[in-house]
Amino acid sequence: MLTLIQARRGSSRLPDKVSLDLCGQPLLVRQVERVQQAAKVGRVAVITTDEAGDDALAALCAQHGIAVFRGSALDLLDRHYQAARHFGETEAVVKIPSDCPLIDPAIIDKVLGYFDATQGQYDFVSNLHPATYPDGNDVEVMTFAALETAWREARRPLEREHTTPFFWENPARFRLANVAWETGLDYSMSHRLTIDYPADYDFIKAVYEALYSANPRFGLGDILALLKQRPDIYALNADLAGVNWYRNHLDELKTVDSAQTKAK
Repeated sequence: MLTLIQARRGSSRLPDKVSLDLCGQPLLVRQVERVQQAAKVGRVAVITTDEAGDDALAALCAQHGIAVFRGSALDLLDRHYQAARHFGETEAVVKIPSDCPLIDPAIIDKVLGYFDATQGQYDFVSNLHPATYPDGNDVEVMTFAALETAWREARRPLEREHTTPFFWENPARFRLANVAWETGLDYSMSHRLTIDYPADYDFIKAVYEALYSANPRFGLGDILALLKQRPDIYALNADLAGVNWYRNHLDELKTVDSAQTKAK
């Protein structure tokens, strides 16, 4: 298993968000720590761009002993595929974006555990289609063979930029599975644990400051309990809940509708 965390410093909405401070370390370092707490992730690496602007990010990874691969800035499907080849992974590749610094390791293990338990039955397993967990717990795992097929055949810009739509937009071609939140709840449009705007950083920083010192391995349950006790923290980015990249591609996506996204 190879787990790839895609990251870059460029961002029009929140520049260099991966370097923002969370309890004394850059956000990306904190996320890598959380991903590495999962038992099933195998090798964990950051994949960034080969642009000069990401030299500092590659240096940050080297400073913290984090494996890094550099590739295409715009073609993330190519970046994931080339990284898998670079690290010699021929079985399964996990995709986790770097805007999930509150991701719960137990959720990662649940998705990967399902993939392992059904070994050979599915080409692609995620917890996003449809999503039920709070936004910011994104886990997608695919066989290397499926990744190679997508890399070779995907043509639409959104398929290249977002890596995995070629799978879930072609259910007749790929064997797909989704892992839903075992509570039966759906917080995907009501709770936002991801970072894309300044208000998201305010929220995530407040969560870390409230929980990290007492328990660096805090999980989703701890976060939800905190938000019940501190509605002021929940309110910091509540108006952004449900805002995601789908909103810009509803006319192109066959398997996503307007109920799964909202305009900012």
